[in-house]
Amino acid sequence: MTDRIEAAAAELRPLLQNFILWARENAPGSDSNLVGSVALWHRLIASDDVGRWKQSDLRTVLLDRMPQVVEDPDAAADGMVPAIRAYLTFLSESDRLAKGSASLDDLLAELDRLEDDFVDAMEDLVVEDDDDEEYDEEESEGLGDFEPFADELSELPTIRLRPDSELAAATRGTTLIAKARDLAVWVGSERRVGETSLLDDAEIVEALAVLGLPVPEKDGASLADSVPALWNIWNLAIDLDFLQPEGEDTVSVDADTAEWPFEEDDDALDAWMAGLHSIDYGDPELEDEEATIALSGLTRALLVRVLLATGSKPLAELRTELAEAAAEYDDLGAEAWAAATAQYGDPLNPVLDWLAGYGMVEVEHDQVRLTPLGMEGVVHLVDDADIELDARPAIDAMTALDLLSFGAELPEEEADAEFAAWMELRAPEQAARDLLEAAAEDDADALIRVQAASMVGSLGDVAVPAWREALDEPSLRPYAATHLAQLGVEDAPTPTQADTHWLILDMLTISAGLGRPEFVSSLDDIGNVPNLVSLLEVIWKVPHPHLEELLEAIGKAHPDKQVGKAAKRALFKARSGQN
Repeated sequence: MTDRIEAAAAELRPLLQNFILWARENAPGSDSNLVGSVALWHRLIASDDVGRWKQSDLRTVLLDRMPQVVEDPDAAADGMVPAIRAYLTFLSESDRLAKGSASLDDLLAELDRLEDDFVDAMEDLVVEDDDDEEYDEEESEGLGDFEPFADELSELPTIRLRPDSELAAATRGTTLIAKARDLAVWVGSERRVGETSLLDDAEIVEALAVLGLPVPEKDGASLADSVPALWNIWNLAIDLDFLQPEGEDTVSVDADTAEWPFEEDDDALDAWMAGLHSIDYGDPELEDEEATIALSGLTRALLVRVLLATGSKPLAELRTELAEAAAEYDDLGAEAWAAATAQYGDPLNPVLDWLAGYGMVEVEHDQVRLTPLGMEGVVHLVDDADIELDARPAIDAMTALDLLSFGAELPEEEADAEFAAWMELRAPEQAARDLLEAAAEDDADALIRVQAASMVGSLGDVAVPAWREALDEPSLRPYAATHLAQLGVEDAPTPTQADTHWLILDMLTISAGLGRPEFVSSLDDIGNVPNLVSLLEVIWKVPHPHLEELLEAIGKAHPDKQVGKAAKRALFKARSGQN
């Protein structure tokens, strides 16, 4: 299906570009962005000819398909029907309605009949989304909710993360993943699972022996109900893809499981990350289900408090804070805490056992400390909760691309300090090469490119060899030629007009991302209206990755009509040149 979608999208692209140009003059109030999805699904499910539209196609696409694929039902409810009305009119007026299509009048009449039903369908989706959000908010409340700590987390000093190679090495020593591997290998291929318990009593005894876990006394309960530690590791094996269900009643070990610990760093770290949410298995499991629920999220609650203590916190303080939090969050919290104390000796024992087994914490002299792997994991969990956190690679582990990416988001003074610290650990000539190579990885990222040019430019003559090499990279040549000329390098090429235009387009790309006022201000910095018009008459020839969107933005944003018209002409030439 993906190949079909890509092929259909490529087929539609020229037609939709022409519609966008037509709509600006003939249907300026319509949102042309909403047409693409309808045109695509019309081509995929209703007609093998993009220009053939029947009345029934409108119902098929708008009422049957759009509710399943629309990304913003609110915007679709407001603007999709008018946009499709404009699109059908465009097809008709440009003689693009193919043979076999209904007449434009019939199509528009059918669209009018469907409008109320379509809007109702979109509004139903909006209500569902709101209900889901309310449900999610209700579900997130409790001991494991990070949101109450959002402000404190955002104010933490910079968290430095270790490189992937070190983290991957740490994952290979995690005892819980090793146990999940051993359990999965024991399960083997196509093991039948029961209806009431995954394993029968004899199999449970074998599995416990594989994991080095004791066989509990039943005390009237079934053996399956008495071995939560086994099922936690079973679930971890599934999270890690070590065990995979095959049908409704069969499970098998994955072919690669026995190879753990994986040799490739990426594979090892990916596996560990896949099981990260298994931290919830560390929450105490009590005989009373409601008491168990009252302490759910305890593992996350401990992690966030240790993080807020910058990675290390006394166990006694954690115990006191978490007992108070449990009582506060749930009416049964205090009772559940007492039950967990009776069962485990300390409610935090299962929490710390799981986190230590997953390589995330160490406990020494009654002090709980996040390991580098644990710090990486908690940062991911906080990020999953959409909470801001200043986490960066450690300076000694920071790549040139890391430095550029983070530096672009920092205040100038802080970015300079980061750059200075990074440079202290590197030879200037090689650092210049690394920065420019990183900037060349994505020619669409103007901000990274400008950041790299600024940093390398500050190195002076020592960067000349790196600038010379950058002359062969189209996206960096304008910067290389300019800096070599500024450094007075004798045989350096003279910057061309195309180089200057590339630099202008990079600057406009960055300012466009800052908002309309900044974008218009940057256009004013280029010159007056005649200068801008003259620039637009030639700049369309530059093969810049953001050229078309910039020309379109200039046409919309600049208050002078002469500039707007010049931008539209330039955009038409740029698109015609590509076609």
